[in-house]
Amino acid sequence: MRFLSAILSVLIAGCAALDSPDARLVYPITAKTNQVDNYHGTLVADPYRWLEDDNSAATKSWVEAENKVTFAYLQNISERPAIEKRLRELWDYERYYTPEKRGGRYFFMCNKGLQNQSVLYTFTNLSDPPQTLLDPNALSADGTVSLAGDYNVSNDGNLVAYGLTRAGSDWQEWKVRDIRTGQDFADELHWVKFSGASWSKDNLGFYYSRYDQPAKTDELKGINQFHKLFYHRLGTPQSEDRLVYERKDHPDWLFNGTITDDGRYLVIRVSLGMDKRNRFFYQDLQTSNSPVVELLNDLDADYGFIDNVGEVFYFKTGFNAPRKRVIAIDLLNPSREAWREIIPECADKLETVSLVGDQFIATYLHDAYYTAKIFKRDGSGPREIKLPGLGTVDGFGGKRADTETFYQFGGFTTPGTIYHYDVATGKSSVFRQPKVLFNAADYETRQVFYHSKDGTRVPMFIVCKKGLKLNGNNPVFLTGYGGFNISQTPGFSPPAMLGLEMGVILVQANLRGGGEYGDAWHQAGMKTRKQNVFDDFMAAAEWLIANHYTRPAKITIAGGSNGGLLVGACLTQRPELFGAALAGAGVMDMLRFEKFTIGWAWTPEYGSPENPDEFAALYAYSPLHHVKPGVKYPATLISTGDHDDRVVPAHSFKFAAALQAAQAGAKPILLRVETRAGHGAGTPTSKTIQHSADNWSFIVKELDLHPTFSEP
Repeated sequence: MRFLSAILSVLIAGCAALDSPDARLVYPITAKTNQVDNYHGTLVADPYRWLEDDNSAATKSWVEAENKVTFAYLQNISERPAIEKRLRELWDYERYYTPEKRGGRYFFMCNKGLQNQSVLYTFTNLSDPPQTLLDPNALSADGTVSLAGDYNVSNDGNLVAYGLTRAGSDWQEWKVRDIRTGQDFADELHWVKFSGASWSKDNLGFYYSRYDQPAKTDELKGINQFHKLFYHRLGTPQSEDRLVYERKDHPDWLFNGTITDDGRYLVIRVSLGMDKRNRFFYQDLQTSNSPVVELLNDLDADYGFIDNVGEVFYFKTGFNAPRKRVIAIDLLNPSREAWREIIPECADKLETVSLVGDQFIATYLHDAYYTAKIFKRDGSGPREIKLPGLGTVDGFGGKRADTETFYQFGGFTTPGTIYHYDVATGKSSVFRQPKVLFNAADYETRQVFYHSKDGTRVPMFIVCKKGLKLNGNNPVFLTGYGGFNISQTPGFSPPAMLGLEMGVILVQANLRGGGEYGDAWHQAGMKTRKQNVFDDFMAAAEWLIANHYTRPAKITIAGGSNGGLLVGACLTQRPELFGAALAGAGVMDMLRFEKFTIGWAWTPEYGSPENPDEFAALYAYSPLHHVKPGVKYPATLISTGDHDDRVVPAHSFKFAAALQAAQAGAKPILLRVETRAGHGAGTPTSKTIQHSADNWSFIVKELDLHPTFSEP
């Protein structure tokens, strides 16, 4: 109690100056402890360890004090009201998501513009007006209850299993709705996480995955282990759900169960955290109590189940194909020697594959933008699917017997348009096209290639106003990610459009660690090679300076999650290279990330501090541990959510405290903690707009921009 009282008194004293009329920026004085840890003989101080306890009164008071400083600073920026107003105008357009068809009905999500959450609609004919099926906006006054990304409609199109998330947490509560009546059944499933739902062929129940109920104090920070696959029978309590598969000998295995379209097999994807290599098991449902067969159990590559035709299973895989291919495995003879190659590896990375209309529809990444092809089931006769331009495509879902599918295509300055695609004729037609109060014709997208520190050639997109003058003084908004095999491709964003209107150049660097060029590109930014990612990002900034786009004081770097780590690492390694930094929900403490929620699952990507060699690599770049007193850091806005149970907010808390204590320059170091918000998914539109307005207001002030706003 003595330590708690001391911290609270320090916080109150540290913030008192803010109440005076001429108050300057004063941070809360954050208490330090003598916590020191020994990692393989290296002693590492962790003076802000107490901030990991988000339930303590001391941490809550500290967060409140930090928010008081941050929001007072942001609200006093004169351009902020105009920025928020323009953001609301840009956001006010219909956002459509790719439809799917089940049992003679179509289903799709849509946000009318400023709705806090997207709504699920259904209709029976393409020309019919959609009918509201699920509207999560009616479930909470502040818009913080959202429909989870994975909803699943029964095979007959009469029932939908859907998950709800609250305040942005990864925890989901699943329910079932009768589509014919619009009424929910009494069924409720709790403690579901990292799971979808897959209906049995008889439509009487579905498979899903969950964890055991955690202790109350561990719901948002406790380690998630021992995932279990269950079958829920409609109309029964969750306590009677049948345990289908678990592995008590592997607490770190994650399970995702899917029923094949013919209803015969339960296919179980087994993953080890974020390791892209995985296992696949199956169970033949034609025979009662049939065993789970370990079909692919060597953890030698990534495998993605596409579909089956009888006993033949089709997979997209990186096995002996770093840029992916499609293979067929006959369950009657599953030996590797009998595997058949259907679609071979090519120069471009194979991104997605579906089997629709008895043909494979494949999308590829070519220098970080999409192309698409269609193949016959034997892999022959590929033909190009003509896409509207340089951008990102998503969709092409459906079943093997379907004759139609949908896809969405969009780019940096054009929002996603939904297309209906006739598989037999290859004809695309516009199904839904949004209209935005933004003149895309005024801007252009360029793709350039630059060389990183070690000579690696890296692609980068530049979006700017036509006729841009290379005078070395343009403001730049530089983003990246570089991790987990995730590809950064062209995408539309209302905040980005505001930046363009204010004369900012938008730059997206395709760093190593992503999936743009397959496994080798990903692996070059993993574990002990993670520094390559940061080198790529800093080289992007240097290229922009050398080619007269900008100068260091005009560069803002931004990223979230693993991208927040990117920002944290780069601003601590090269603080003089940037004018401002936005770090969202970043992984900042690389020595303790695996001790919270799902953090252990990132060790295949980052490595583990328990391994001496990997510890050395992690410690060499961990943002928290490279904050140095006496350094002039760029203006930095660190953001997190109080309900983030993926990258727990302690990462941001500790990093902000360290930066504020070390800052030798005049630039602000601010921490923005959103209440009732998580890692990003499900965040209400209203909160997203406010957060975006704060980000751009911060940039306008710190980069000394002078935007003008005109009526759209």
